[in-house]
Amino acid sequence: MKRVFLIVLDSVGIGEMPDAANYKDEGSNTLKAAAKSEFFSTPNLEKLGLFHMDGLTDMANSKVVPQATYGRMTEASKGKDTTIGHWEISGIIS
Repeated sequence: MKRVFLIVLDSVGIGEMPDAANYKDEGSNTLKAAAKSEFFSTPNLEKLGLFHMDGLTDMANSKVVPQATYGRMTEASKGKDTTIGHWEISGIIS
């Protein structure tokens, strides 16, 4: 692979983390909650395959074939803030 475009969607949770109960976040899915808005529109992210991830397939348009590779990450560090997540992307586990 010659090039990677990494898109970080801060605060756009897609389902709960394994430690959700520790933070009273059971059943959370920020993206699905936002999608209920009449103003929700993400055609470019849909083309990249966002809605083909597990937990979102019911939102996927069956006519859209993903044009990119997509994935889901789980934090290894203890904590749940944006900074910790950014550190992990660069390889720092706290």
